[in-house]
Amino acid sequence: MTENLLNFDAQQLTAWFAEQGEKPFRARQVLRWVHQGGESEFDAMSDLALSLRSKLKQTACVQAPKVMREELSSDGTRKWLLDVGTGNAVETVFIPETDRGTLCISTQAGCALDCAFCSTGKQGFNRNLSTAEIIGQLWWANREIGKSADGNWPVTNVVMMGMGEPLLNFDNTVSALRLMLDDNAYGLSRRRVTVSTSGIVPAMDRLREACPVALAVSLHAPNDALRNVLVPVNQKYPLRELMAACQRYLEKAPRDFVTFEYVMLEGVNDSAKDARELIALVRDVPCKFNLIPFNPFPQAPYKRSSPEAVRRFRDVLMQADIVTTTRKVRGDDIAAACGQLAGQVQDKTKRTHRLMEVRT
Repeated sequence: MTENLLNFDAQQLTAWFAEQGEKPFRARQVLRWVHQGGESEFDAMSDLALSLRSKLKQTACVQAPKVMREELSSDGTRKWLLDVGTGNAVETVFIPETDRGTLCISTQAGCALDCAFCSTGKQGFNRNLSTAEIIGQLWWANREIGKSADGNWPVTNVVMMGMGEPLLNFDNTVSALRLMLDDNAYGLSRRRVTVSTSGIVPAMDRLREACPVALAVSLHAPNDALRNVLVPVNQKYPLRELMAACQRYLEKAPRDFVTFEYVMLEGVNDSAKDARELIALVRDVPCKFNLIPFNPFPQAPYKRSSPEAVRRFRDVLMQADIVTTTRKVRGDDIAAACGQLAGQVQDKTKRTHRLMEVRT
């Protein structure tokens, strides 16, 4: 069977080379060619023995998901629709800024969590992405955009905020994270790689031990009653448990705070009273808030909060000495903004109502 080498982190690739009767340093060489060099052709890997190159051509490949469509926003944001087979496609978004290039990566075809304000969740869920399909989004984006004049790849930051819940695809997500951090691969700082979760508490504890990177939590509500509606997984892991998990995570996190993401929904969660309730909720958790203007999608039941409501909400939080930013809307003209990613998903859940059976 031909192995896709994008599926292997350093430890896994070393073990695979050992099975082929090769020395461990061969794994490091190939990691550098594939991830640092963006190379997919074994013949081009000039410091490998000819016999090894020949063997690799017979037993292995480097294959990222194929691009079905690319869209370019007026603000420079780029979105790719990537084919992951059997009628499924996921979306990846690159957001260029003057001092960084951020790639928003998907981890599942669809999403099982069915958050009320998210387009992805309305499509249902098909399957987890493989490590190759996750890291392949970074590999592809770097190659597609190309190195800068100083020889650096364009992606400096990665956020696991695309389609799916990363912590429900734990093993493949962690293997991809390890490649992002590996000095023989992408060499990104733990502070520049962020996993966003809706609050899968046991998996947050596992991530703290396995590969602690920056953490963002999709909060979106100041109390259990509202969050049960907006983020249904809250019925399984309520806010008290979630806040405790955030505190535990910070013991090993590369940053000394958790980022709480909070989508602003007109008349639902955007009042000054809601903000004061949030302050009480997070009083024991070092944190910052990222307020997200709601990005509408067809049949969405909510409206975006007014700029005045967002400012009022932000001011209440900041008066309590909580660092609060408002996310700039990027790529909404190509449906690449937060909550808009939809891709193409052959729904295996056959959802007719919110799915509450969440496996961890």
